[in-house]
Amino acid sequence: MGKIIFYEDKNFSGRHFECSNECADLMCHICRCNSIKVESGSFMIYEKPNYTGNQYYLRRGEYPDYNSWLSVNDSVSSCHLISPPGSFNVRLYERIEFGGQMMDLVDDCPNVMDRFHINDIFSCNVTNGNWLFYEHPNYRGRMYLIRPGEYKRFSEWGGRNARVGSIRRIMDY
Repeated sequence: MGKIIFYEDKNFSGRHFECSNECADLMCHICRCNSIKVESGSFMIYEKPNYTGNQYYLRRGEYPDYNSWLSVNDSVSSCHLISPPGSFNVRLYERIEFGGQMMDLVDDCPNVMDRFHINDIFSCNVTNGNWLFYEHPNYRGRMYLIRPGEYKRFSEWGGRNARVGSIRRIMDY
């Protein structure tokens, strides 16, 4: 089990809400979020309700203000608990609906272009583990949580386009 605490004010003050699994709409419990403590587990937090908008990965630790999780505002509206790590495997495809060249990945990839000689990933199938896709190489830019399952097109993981610059396994829990 994980445990995350959302605070309305900076430095862990003001009204707060504790969550141990997932919550599709945190705004039912708090008005804003300016600081967070992750006491156990790891979580993906989302800017908007129902797991949409910008995503931020948080592992155990203290985040005294929204800048510490790289956000530009105090909007956190939903969260997912990340399952404990096990083995990892994702199949990446250069076309929608699992078409084109297929590439298997079982470890981190700091630069998709250098490793696979492609710029875009249009679909994927995650058989094991939780992954983070980043828009740019070296784990920079917008990130997307990729959980076990089939993603027939990049929009199913929340991507604005098929650009994936780097991929990292979620190993922390």
